[in-house]
Amino acid sequence: MPDTNNKPKSENIVWHDGQITPDDRAKVLGHQGCTLWLTGLSGSGKSTVAVALEHALIEQGHLAYRLDGDNVRHGLNANLGFSAQDRQENIRRIGEVAKLFADAGVITISSFISPYQSDRDQVRKIHEDAGLKFLEVFINTPIEVCESRDPKGLYKKARAGEIKGFTGIDDPYETPSNPEIDLKTDELSPQQAADQLIKALVTHRILNQSNSQ
Repeated sequence: MPDTNNKPKSENIVWHDGQITPDDRAKVLGHQGCTLWLTGLSGSGKSTVAVALEHALIEQGHLAYRLDGDNVRHGLNANLGFSAQDRQENIRRIGEVAKLFADAGVITISSFISPYQSDRDQVRKIHEDAGLKFLEVFINTPIEVCESRDPKGLYKKARAGEIKGFTGIDDPYETPSNPEIDLKTDELSPQQAADQLIKALVTHRILNQSNSQ
């Protein structure tokens, strides 16, 4: 069972600061590093929007990288299941990874169900404590639409009782209380959603208007 205490187990370690700041990296890259945290139900379109956004940003010459929930569970978080405690540890770990990417100047696109507000708030806090920008993006799609899409066949299995603790069926999803961006993907194409996110990056001064065309 994972230890979800954020404090290091060893007392014999010291944080070693470097000489490079996020602003130094921004001068090299032409944009600020940040984390866009896409949260929503399974089938809401998180991964599809993340792929479209990553492609659009790279096409515009920006350094972007996508962290996908299923992909991360193939490696870094392969030892975690879907209990409440494992979900918490899954988000804690990827939150720390996203923070490192953002600190390196990358526009980091994290696509995770992340059903619990407290876990998302903790990821926000570790970014803010490090002086890094964090934008919560609610992929706001009704469960009826998500279930009608069911790209992985998971809702069908959950309804049949083959999957237990499935978010939205027999496990809760806590709607973001105050997200920076609310995207209704049942009304937007993936490209339209990506365009809205790029506009938000300009609004939040992560990208310059001149280099986001």
